[in-house]
Amino acid sequence: MTAAMTDAELAADLAEVAGRILLEVRGSGMFAGKALGKAGDQTANQFLVHALREQRPDDGLLSEESKDTQERLGKSRVWIVDPVDGTREYGEERADWAVHVGLAIDGVATIGAVALPGADAVLRTDELVSVPPAPDTLRMVVSRTRPAKEAVAVAEKLGAVLLPMGSAGAKAMAIVRGEADIYLHSGGQYEWDSCAPVAVALAHGLHCSRIDGSPLVYNQADTYMPDLLICRPEHAQFVLREVAEIES
Repeated sequence: MTAAMTDAELAADLAEVAGRILLEVRGSGMFAGKALGKAGDQTANQFLVHALREQRPDDGLLSEESKDTQERLGKSRVWIVDPVDGTREYGEERADWAVHVGLAIDGVATIGAVALPGADAVLRTDELVSVPPAPDTLRMVVSRTRPAKEAVAVAEKLGAVLLPMGSAGAKAMAIVRGEADIYLHSGGQYEWDSCAPVAVALAHGLHCSRIDGSPLVYNQADTYMPDLLICRPEHAQFVLREVAEIES
């Protein structure tokens, strides 16, 4: 890694290396369950934070696993990372977890990478893949444990199949990879859950917004983000209309 790297190259390299570190931690056999999740979170976070502070010392930084400070609020460029998105899935030795490295510029998720170590893949904003066309029967990714009521209702209207999945990043990248078509979430997240996935999804031409259609804004004092919609542009209007009717 060098200072000459572009932001997108840096994000992708960091996400990929953190993913390899996490696989090594898991493969060591020294931890299991919650202890494995904790060890993975701490190890990957230490690497990502140190690398970003070395490579982009003037930028702000927000990580799920580091204490937040107000310093980032005065920065135009803020790196937002989730060392292990889907810690439960990682600890259970599943594949549906991810590493998020995103860069928000003036509040917009602009650059990023999402590593899917279980699939040996890194999706990034500077190297685009072809998003396959939607099938006749649409597929909606939802939480494994608490599917959003809005998602269930919209799926019924569309005749869509529900696909339970763990990590938010894994769900978002399932749309990019053509494994699913709509990701509708209303159970609450934080900025690190979606910054990198949204940057990647936007780069691939997908629709990304709040479920009322308003923009997703990052680097806020309160990092809580209530909801999220990622889908193909042709599905966005229908989904937003149906959600509005459900909530009216």
